[in-house]
Amino acid sequence: MTETPNSPALFLDRDGVINHDAGYIHRIADFRFIDGIFDLCATARDLNYKLVVVTNQSGIGRGYYTEEDFHQLTAWMREAFIAHDVPLDAVYYCPFHPDGIGQYRKTSQLRKPAPGMLLKARDELGIDLATSVLIGDKESDIEAAHNAKLPLAIRFSDKADIRSKADRIFSNHAQIAQFLTSFTKQQHSVCERDVRGH
Repeated sequence: MTETPNSPALFLDRDGVINHDAGYIHRIADFRFIDGIFDLCATARDLNYKLVVVTNQSGIGRGYYTEEDFHQLTAWMREAFIAHDVPLDAVYYCPFHPDGIGQYRKTSQLRKPAPGMLLKARDELGIDLATSVLIGDKESDIEAAHNAKLPLAIRFSDKADIRSKADRIFSNHAQIAQFLTSFTKQQHSVCERDVRGH
């Protein structure tokens, strides 16, 4: 059973957006939250966005850690979001990789840049992709957003000269929160004008 339809989502990549990406993070001891992530999520919540994590986890497919390792870390991470009053609505992950081992060795539509995880969230959570936003630190994230036809894909990077197809590039979460607020208000005003026009 889906939740209330037509809810926008803030899609968040995990490594490099929620936490510092040190490569194949799978232990709590190595997981460090990026400054401002909880405040950003609080802003998104206030703007009525659902909070949805979409993360490629090829480390599972490559045999570096197990799905159980991932689930244990995810449970701890979700508790941290709850402790900051910004519970996550869902966490989607893709363990598959073309160079994976065993059952994980395959090309999957869940793996970004394919839009499978975003489409799954749409179907399971009643997400309106046409009003949703994605934040990622890699071009595969941005491509997934474009493939799902999201109106806004944000690249999170501290490199000033980065080349990206993202709609916006920001180097800290406070900037993203400020922009998300203005973007959402602008979207709402456009919708109100459309309604009045009819």
